[in-house]
Amino acid sequence: MDLRIFTEPQQGATYDTLLTVAKATEDLGFDAFFRSDHYLKMGSGDGLPGPTDAWITLAGLARETQRIRLGTLMTAGTFRLPGVLAIQVAQVDQMSGGRIELGLGAGWFEEEHTAYGIPFPKEKLARLEEQLEIVTGLWATEPGQTYDFHGTYYDLTNSPALPKPAQSKVPVLIGGHGAVRTPRLAARFADEFNMPFASLEDSERQFGRVRAAAREAGRDPGDLVYSNALVVCVGKDDREIARRAAAIGREVDELKANGLAGSPAEVVDKIGRYAEIGSRRIYLQILDLSDLDHLELISSQVQSQLS
Repeated sequence: MDLRIFTEPQQGATYDTLLTVAKATEDLGFDAFFRSDHYLKMGSGDGLPGPTDAWITLAGLARETQRIRLGTLMTAGTFRLPGVLAIQVAQVDQMSGGRIELGLGAGWFEEEHTAYGIPFPKEKLARLEEQLEIVTGLWATEPGQTYDFHGTYYDLTNSPALPKPAQSKVPVLIGGHGAVRTPRLAARFADEFNMPFASLEDSERQFGRVRAAAREAGRDPGDLVYSNALVVCVGKDDREIARRAAAIGREVDELKANGLAGSPAEVVDKIGRYAEIGSRRIYLQILDLSDLDHLELISSQVQSQLS
């Protein structure tokens, strides 16, 4: 089971804070550092000092880390034109020496679009399908050849399809709860399917839909990695668990029901139950980015038992 650190910087974080967490992620032996792609806080926090851009952040981290994978859960398709996104991701992949992964979603948070003047189209999933085809098509075009795409929403003519990523194939992540179109998109384009903030029962059901869609598309369902993203709150004792829950504005019982919370043994047990339904990778949502002792505890007493 791979454990990855997943952050939500729109809730309030500078680049320096993210760099500190990414370096701790690397030093403590975690597999990857991922971040959300949002420009507006959610909930009751103040969001200070304001948003950071996902791909500018990852470009910086690409030069200041050596081992960990880097990526997004999920880049909002509404934020970037697909041709531009393909260039950005390929460049950051080069900067990292081939450690980038692209999580790409349709975009959903209307308020952040309104706040920053970003169009919020109605046909988001249909646009996402074209975006996925364009980004992967540009990267797959042989050097010296050109790429054309003529869709409903995007039109590319005689593109040189440059630059190329350092990796022969940048892993693409698709995720979500949609029962029909999401599994079909995953079957067609994804290397990994991620189920965000979902119960064991809902995850197992959605993994089954993705596997069925893969078989229908003529693809081996085992070709995909299946993963979950879950909030994490671990403590050595009840007092420490309660303190960490309070720091992120959550209740312990709710976190135990809906995330990975409790003692290291409790969290290891619950991760094991996700593994039983086919999850091979867990993105640990870290909401208190100042609590590096939390990461150390997870590394020494949770990750060590899963290796």
